[in-house]
Amino acid sequence: MSDERRRLFPETLPLSQLQEKVKGTMIEHVGIEYLECGPDYLKARMPVDHRTVQTYGILHGGASAVLAETLGSVASVLIVDREKYLPVGLEINVNHLRPVRQGWVIGTARPIHVGKKTHVWDVRIHDESGKLVSVSRLTVMVVARAEIEPGR
Repeated sequence: MSDERRRLFPETLPLSQLQEKVKGTMIEHVGIEYLECGPDYLKARMPVDHRTVQTYGILHGGASAVLAETLGSVASVLIVDREKYLPVGLEINVNHLRPVRQGWVIGTARPIHVGKKTHVWDVRIHDESGKLVSVSRLTVMVVARAEIEPGR
């Protein structure tokens, strides 16, 4: 993106509406909370606790992937015509850089590519002190709802 950051998301996005939609999902189960939506980014946090750590007591790589995929997928949902299209995860790559034992991790998704059929998101996850914990790249395919929901 250039210095003139392209606005992808609505200027006033009530995050409470996003949070309301997570009830009964993995997103709710692992405690992800949406924090902020800027012109070209979506930010959320996730606790590092009994739901998100692995056996050694550090943040589970799969939990980091859940946060990254949640951010990128929801970001895609916000920029497509949801009456016609559904974004679905196609591929995710996560590099785990630093362990986290407690507190919160904060993820930020920014677009790398926003096309008609695919979106690619860069998701950076930091700990509460701002140290980089993981980097992810998520590719989302934009699929016609009719392909997923026959008869619609």
